[in-house]
Amino acid sequence: MVTAIILAAGRSSRMGGSVDKQFLKLLGKPLLYYSIAAFESCAAVEAVVLVRHPDCAKQADEIVRQFGFQKIVAMTDGGAERQNSVWNGLARCNPATEIVAVHDGARPLVTPALIETTIQSAREHGTGIAATKVTDTIKEADENRSVLRTVDRTKLWAVQTPQTVQFSLLLEAYAKVLADGIVVTDEAAAVERLGRNVRMVDTPFLNLKVTTPNDLATVETLLRQRG
Repeated sequence: MVTAIILAAGRSSRMGGSVDKQFLKLLGKPLLYYSIAAFESCAAVEAVVLVRHPDCAKQADEIVRQFGFQKIVAMTDGGAERQNSVWNGLARCNPATEIVAVHDGARPLVTPALIETTIQSAREHGTGIAATKVTDTIKEADENRSVLRTVDRTKLWAVQTPQTVQFSLLLEAYAKVLADGIVVTDEAAAVERLGRNVRMVDTPFLNLKVTTPNDLATVETLLRQRG
């Protein structure tokens, strides 16, 4: 069984408005709609757990009702850190889950095809992490913005979501993170701490995360182009 955990519990501090960014309108639909719809349309995904901010429970319920999403089997509150939100989502997964795909609700450009590719990678290698190879030249600088060195970009990837992992492996990884009292920024980092293989899945399109008003405008343009 494949279960998706969609994270929609962020504070949206960089958006500048009073409305949580997950519920801002894009082409007449809430931002969060697009991520849920992609997983709803992905044949490989059987269930979805939605993690939302406790103050936004009613808005999340309304999206599910309004658009008739059938795969959402549970909703739960987010935590203080991303890892706490994922942990809460894992606790609501069906015990029959073998693969879990964790996705940021603020990445509305995700496609069913990308989701399926990460799932296949997780089946074969234990992990499937959506990512894009870095094409810009990267500089490491000190606190005064003086360049220390040029980093070899041929080995660098910009990591995104979905981050798809075998369920038992992700449970083990996050249990250790929480037991050790550290903060990690994504599933890949949690699995890395176990010394396990983390496999990148190349994302062939712009899989932008909405964090600023400019991002919102860019995503709307890209959605229009997709039709």
